[in-house]
Amino acid sequence: MTILGAFMVPHPPIILPEVGRGEEARISATTSAYQEVARRIAELKPDTILLTSPHTILYMDYFHISPGVRARGDFARFNAPQVKIAASYDQQLVEEIEAEAIAKHFPAGTMGERDAQLDHATMIPLYFLNKLYTDYQLVRIGLSGESLLRHYELGQMLAAAANKLNRRVVFIGSGDLSHKLKEDGPYGFDSHGPEYDKRIMDVMSRGAFDELFAFPEDFCEQAAECGHRSFVIMAGALDGLAVQAEKLSYEGPFGVGYGVCAFTPTGTDDKRHFAQAYAKIRADQLAQRKAKEDPYVQLARATIEAFVSTGEKISIPVSVPNEMLTNRAGTFVSLKEHGQLRGCIGTIGPVRENIAAEIIGNAISAASQDPRFSAVRPDELSDLVYSVDVLGPIEDIGSPEQLDVKRYGVIVNKGGRRGLLLPNLEGVDSIEQQVSIACEKAGLAPYEKNIKLQRFEVIRHK
Repeated sequence: MTILGAFMVPHPPIILPEVGRGEEARISATTSAYQEVARRIAELKPDTILLTSPHTILYMDYFHISPGVRARGDFARFNAPQVKIAASYDQQLVEEIEAEAIAKHFPAGTMGERDAQLDHATMIPLYFLNKLYTDYQLVRIGLSGESLLRHYELGQMLAAAANKLNRRVVFIGSGDLSHKLKEDGPYGFDSHGPEYDKRIMDVMSRGAFDELFAFPEDFCEQAAECGHRSFVIMAGALDGLAVQAEKLSYEGPFGVGYGVCAFTPTGTDDKRHFAQAYAKIRADQLAQRKAKEDPYVQLARATIEAFVSTGEKISIPVSVPNEMLTNRAGTFVSLKEHGQLRGCIGTIGPVRENIAAEIIGNAISAASQDPRFSAVRPDELSDLVYSVDVLGPIEDIGSPEQLDVKRYGVIVNKGGRRGLLLPNLEGVDSIEQQVSIACEKAGLAPYEKNIKLQRFEVIRHK
């Protein structure tokens, strides 16, 4: 057994006395739990630490594993440049992981290094560990926009590579929980935040890793969690092992959840191969999504599933409501995958004979012609979440004060350049942001003079 133990830990810079300057006292339970984690790892004396970080290099379709001989970093961005952390990489294990990925056509490896410095989600666990134990090498692994199943499969590959080289390893899954626990926190409050933290701590304290797959992407996004994918990779590394799970602490006084759990392998368990269980969960989630979709979204989904699978454009189904056949309007079709935008194309005004035809045309474009993304693949279809916006009349307005980011979309025009932004988008909380993004889309500076503004309302279908 090469996985000696695994630990779920947070990474708040304020936990370091050099950064917190007294504020770290407010998360003393987390500090004590971290010290206990470091003590246990030191007792295990691992050859290598496998560490997953949400704050190292991240790609949507690729897992980045840090290359090189060694790396270092400091806490200068947190006003503590004197705190420095260095680590040597386990190059042989990294090479073995990369070879496994290539053999399995799995999207992971050392390509695409952009910043070799250690990130804070890596350095904080090592800060505590290095006080007690330094005779280890490191493998630092980033997350991706790939599915939870892919993250789990990566964990399985990490464990297999370590086993092949007979490495004694400890896994550290670095990740904060929700960032939306309190109104006065840095990210504000959302009711999904405390709900996520309660649920994830229950799951992890029981070692019920199969339940990690049952967290809907939109729920995780609304909770603004940080570490879920880290924990899924860790679960994959423990695939097929019985584990003794233990909650060491949970706190959230600053509006961000900090959870610490320990997992001790106690033997093999053929009932704990959870990748297979994910297929059923995925099918159930898809059925639930489809059951909630209205005819507008159903048409967008049917269009894309047919086009991606066969290359053919569907005819308008006879079952669509009459309003979609008799009315004309601009529409936008948006696709999300694993909580991230996967495509969005639309028309400001009607260019086809009716709304149904408008949706069909824009759905095909969103799946295949959005320049920001590659075309949707058949294996992605079950993970796509759709929305359809039907635009109302366009109105000229005299100033930004006539906008409302929740109610109105905005169009900016100048010199033949035009940019549009839909209303009620997550992360767009002010008129200034809305206008600025629309200007960026148009290739305009938001402070330019004589920009023409227009507004419109939408009916959003999900």
